[in-house]
Amino acid sequence: MCLTLLLASCGSRKSTSNTKAARAAEAMANLKNKSLYRFINDWTGVRYKLGGLDKSGIDCSGFALLLQQNIYGKKLPRRSKDQAEAIKKKSLGNLKEGDLIFFSFGGKEVDHVGIYLNGDFFVHASTTRGVVVDDLSLPAYQQAIVKTGTLN
Repeated sequence: MCLTLLLASCGSRKSTSNTKAARAAEAMANLKNKSLYRFINDWTGVRYKLGGLDKSGIDCSGFALLLQQNIYGKKLPRRSKDQAEAIKKKSLGNLKEGDLIFFSFGGKEVDHVGIYLNGDFFVHASTTRGVVVDDLSLPAYQQAIVKTGTLN
């Protein structure tokens, strides 16, 4: 009886797959494009540097530019504001792997960009954490989204 109670209580614990890191890892594992997976893995942790465009430091628009160029063979303007003007708008619910998500953290103008992966996850160059896979469902991101879409 005690063994049954012990096993039942262990089974009712929250699964570790619900943790943010495990869910981000799952989003990466579910990528259809394995080149995209390798690209993100190769850049993860590279520090943020405004105007940066290499592994000594990169900003969000530079990361989006390099990802689109290296993975999809597409050209993007350098600045996130200009990148937002170069896309065909899509609703958040219709995004596909590799689509772009634009944010405004400082007002109404686009000032940040990320690349949609799947589920609620995207990759971007965070000003505080560098290149990272993040949870798009977090309120800070949900409130800042201003445009989503695919490159023309």
